[in-house]
Order: sequence, then structure tokens, then C-alpha cells
Amino acid sequence: MASPNPICADAFVESAAERPAETAPFGAAAGQFALAVGGLALGTGEFAAMGVLPGVARDVGVSIPAAGHTISAYALGVVVGAPVLAILFARTARRALLVGLMLLFALANLASALAPGYLSLNAARFLSGLPHGAYFGVAMLVAASLVPANRRAQAAGNVLLGLSIANVVGVPAATWLGQEFGWRATFIAVAGLGILTAALVRAFIPAVPAAAGASARRELGAFLRPQVWLTLGVAAIGFGGMFAVYSYISPTLTEVTGLDVGAVPLMLGVLGLGMIAGNIAGGYFADRALKAAILGALVWNGAVLALFVVTSSSVWLAAVNLFLIGACIAIGPALQTRLMDVAGEAQTLAAALNHSAFNLANALGAWLGGAAVAAGLGWTAPGWVGALLAVGGLAIALLSFWLEAREKRALRAA
Repeated sequence: MASPNPICADAFVESAAERPAETAPFGAAAGQFALAVGGLALGTGEFAAMGVLPGVARDVGVSIPAAGHTISAYALGVVVGAPVLAILFARTARRALLVGLMLLFALANLASALAPGYLSLNAARFLSGLPHGAYFGVAMLVAASLVPANRRAQAAGNVLLGLSIANVVGVPAATWLGQEFGWRATFIAVAGLGILTAALVRAFIPAVPAAAGASARRELGAFLRPQVWLTLGVAAIGFGGMFAVYSYISPTLTEVTGLDVGAVPLMLGVLGLGMIAGNIAGGYFADRALKAAILGALVWNGAVLALFVVTSSSVWLAAVNLFLIGACIAIGPALQTRLMDVAGEAQTLAAALNHSAFNLANALGAWLGGAAVAAGLGWTAPGWVGALLAVGGLAIALLSFWLEAREKRALRAA
């Protein structure tokens, strides 16, 4: 089992950095493109549910906040599926694992489209979330293996770029599809994206084997590392704010901003553009100053989420603010790289757990945002909820860095 000693973790990262990059059949760029299409599929499947939430609520006979539980169900599927699948398939060749995960995702989305009622839809959404974290975790490790070590964060960001593009193209298109043909058509389209991803990964990704000596026992070593837990805490708390706002963006834009429902996909596209910018900037800054990138992103999150309370009453100000909120995703590549550095040999589980944490943030943000709305605080209340969650994440990050610095000082003094 991996030692929790941070010196061992540093040694592992250095030895990993010295290994030559894997050679993709059609080059690293094509390989990262294939992996990013998976991000497009997963992002569309996760976030499009928010855009068709009113239709889901009407069809299954529940309130909009109750329909928001389908968002939480998906997120909880990620929380459960990421560690379980990473441990169970620790020895599986990574390309084969990625293909299998996307086929499972496609089947679960078809089940969502066929769900006859509220409970069955929640169950299908939970199943849809199971492959999410494991796919992103393994995909980012594979993407990092295709490039030099000093471009790890940018490679991780490129996989997440598919998630961002989902919010520019996939989510608005899926939201429009759901509005025109019913929300079930949205999930059928998402299933098609999952099948496409499986085919692209099979064609463009090399047959990357599992890590040498990989085992469930070694992966479980991640749970013995306090810095892994603290980094996951930053993601689960600090990133929850974006989801507090995003989960209820459709009714906020129609009820507060005064937009017609047909304009909601356009505003979601603006937010997606911000996510693209945030992903690119996040990877760039994380490769140069990792800790500063994490702290800066959390401060940014708190500020722009609080600002939405004020700007949501104006169409133009809301559009600008949504772009800035989209850029909150800049913290993703930074936290993924941080986990690579502190996880030692438990790379697969740690990478997957990062997406458990992000989707725990999704569940937490959707729940707290919905609770604020249900309490009668108004559709803008999730902005305040989001700002407070960002402050909580900032506190955890500062604690993590302080403990790491103290431990290094103690080791030098010994």
C-alpha cells in the first residue's frame, strides 16, 4: 500500500515525469480530441438536465426544486461510481476501460429517456453518473501520458475542454431539442454522443496498459493521504457555488431576468464560452504556479457568484456575469494536477475521486440552492449560497497549503 509520506509522493511524480510520453496512433492532438469528445458527451448529459428541468417537472408531476433531485441523483452516481470503478478496474487496460465506461454511459442515458416516472428517472440518472468520474479520471491520466510532464495541466484542461464546449454547443442544442421534441429526446441524443466517443477512443488512443503494479490495494492508498482528502474538500465545497447558480439558471433567467424560454439556450452558450476561457486559462496558470492558481480561482468564484445576485435583473449584465461564472471552471485543471502531485502511486483512484468531489459539489450546490429558493429567498439566493461555498473552499485550500509547508519544515529540521 502506498505510503502517506509526501516525500514518496514527490519521488513518484518526478519518476513519472521522466518517462517518455505515450505515442497515439494519429498524434497526441487527435488522442486528446477523442478524449475531449467524451467530455462533450458527459457534460451535455450532466448539464442539459438543468436546461430541461421545467419540462421534466411537468412531465413527472413534481415541482422544479423536486425535479432538481434528478441533477443530484446523477451527481451522487458520480460520487459512488468514481472510486468503486477505479478500484474494481485498476488492472484494466486504460483504453478498454474508457470504451466500456462510455458504452455504459450511453445505455444509462437510453434508460433515462425511457423512464416512466420520477423514481425510475432518478434511478436512471444515478446509473448515468456512475461512469462519469472514472472516465474523466482515466482520460486525464491518459492525456497527461501523451505529452511532456510540464504540460500535464494543459492536457488535463484539454479533456475538460470538451466539458466546456458542451456548454456552448451540446447543452444549448440539447436544451433546444428538449424544448422542441420533449426532454426524452435530449437523453437519446446524449446516448448517441456516448457511442460516438467509444468509437473515437478505440481509434485514436493507444493501447495504454494499466500502471505497472496496479492493484485495488495500491489504489486504496489514496485514502491514507491527508492532502488527497483536503484537495478533494476544496473541490467538493469550493466548486459547489457554481452549481448552486447553474442548477436553477433556467427559471432565474425567465423569472428574474425576464427572458423568453427560447433565449435560455443562448445564455447557456455564453456561460459555456466562459468555461472554455476558464479551462484554457486554468491549465496555463496551473502549469506555472499551481497553488496561486487554486487560490486565485476560489477568490474569483466567490466574487462573480455574489455579483450574480445584482446582475441577474439585467439581460446584458447577466450575460457578462454568466461568462465570468463559466470561467470558474479554471480551478479544474489546477486541482487535477494537485491530486497527481499528492496521490503518490494511487493515481487512478485519486484522479477519479476528483470528479466525485466535483459532482458532490454539484449535488451540494443544487440542494443548497434549491433549499434557498424553497425557503422563499428568491431565485437569486443561490448566488449568495455559491459565494459562501467558495469561501469555504478557500479556507480548506489555505489549511492544506499551511499543513504541507509545516510538514516540509519539520522534515527539513529532523
